[in-house]
Amino acid sequence: MEEKTLDIVLDVKVKLTVQLGSTHLSMREVLELSAGSVVQLDQQVNDPVGLFVNDKLVAYGEVVVLDDNFGIKITELVGSAKPSA
Repeated sequence: MEEKTLDIVLDVKVKLTVQLGSTHLSMREVLELSAGSVVQLDQQVNDPVGLFVNDKLVAYGEVVVLDDNFGIKITELVGSAKPSA
């Protein structure tokens, strides 16, 4: 019965998002953005990026390049750390 319960959702499409970083800008700064503008993020180069499924953080990873495309190598699943005894 458990297998059938899970089978019903296996083909449901979900939105996967990778968050590289974020920043806060005033509306004035947003309106001044143009092609070639650089926006500094709050993320350091070696910091892991967040992987979200339907806006819920599920993993962290590293950005990789595969055949001229960006990808993410999962390094840690959220909540997968073993609890300390």
